[in-house]
Amino acid sequence: MTTTVEDALHPTERRRWVSAPGAQLAVFEYGPEPGPGVPEVLAVHGYPDDHTVFAGLISELAEDHHIITYDTRNAGQSAAASSRLDAFRLPVLVEDLYAVLAATAAGPVQLVGHDWGSIQGWAAVRDRRADAAISRYISISGPDLHHFRRWFTERLRSPRRWFDVLKQSLRSAYVAFFQLPVLPELLFYAAGARLYERTQGRPAGRNLQRGLALYRANFAAPGDTAPREPTAVPVEVVVPLRDPFLSPALNQGVEEFAPRVRFTAVDAGHWWPASHAGDLAARIRAVSRN
Repeated sequence: MTTTVEDALHPTERRRWVSAPGAQLAVFEYGPEPGPGVPEVLAVHGYPDDHTVFAGLISELAEDHHIITYDTRNAGQSAAASSRLDAFRLPVLVEDLYAVLAATAAGPVQLVGHDWGSIQGWAAVRDRRADAAISRYISISGPDLHHFRRWFTERLRSPRRWFDVLKQSLRSAYVAFFQLPVLPELLFYAAGARLYERTQGRPAGRNLQRGLALYRANFAAPGDTAPREPTAVPVEVVVPLRDPFLSPALNQGVEEFAPRVRFTAVDAGHWWPASHAGDLAARIRAVSRN
């Protein structure tokens, strides 16, 4: 992978390919080389973004942090060898994350996950490898999928909680639309990218179509149904109060599988890591100093 001055997010950018089962992952590193005394951050993007969603964070931290990002499979410059849904199930995505860590990180990292990156992050910190590889997790706008399913199931049993279910169902209606064959692709091809860029102020390109496999592989026919152990990793859940997709009520019960969790409400929308990169960097830097 070659780097040009024009498309690099930062002068220190280094690029490499990391091989994972069934995928070639485009990986980007910034700041000093990994080594003793250099704090490390792995930032994982969501849908329909790629690693560039963290451009502001990279600018804030690259002076003294080793920052690792990558385009998740089938986003940005990364590619999956197969379009079968099996290639996009959550356990496969977790293996991608640990493959990137094995290739790039010198020690435990602060993990940052946004949207689908946060969903992958939750699964990664509940993996047996997390204790040695991840020192802290910042989750933004992406729930643990086991918790997400259980949250709905438990509230459907209680009529008093049906209003919570209705509110979140309305916010998540797009997930059902994404399960339809062909129609979402046609919509995105015709006008989706322009509409997304106009409403969100962010480019999406072909990531809109390519990322649909995440929803179809993990919601309509979830392939990660085995129970997971609680995580011992310290977790901060950042809750953007103006997120149109996720209700703050979804965080009820998180402490059952993340006993070292704390919640931080922010007056922002879904793309808080991009719109408030300085605030995210300050949270990371405060832990690095300690």
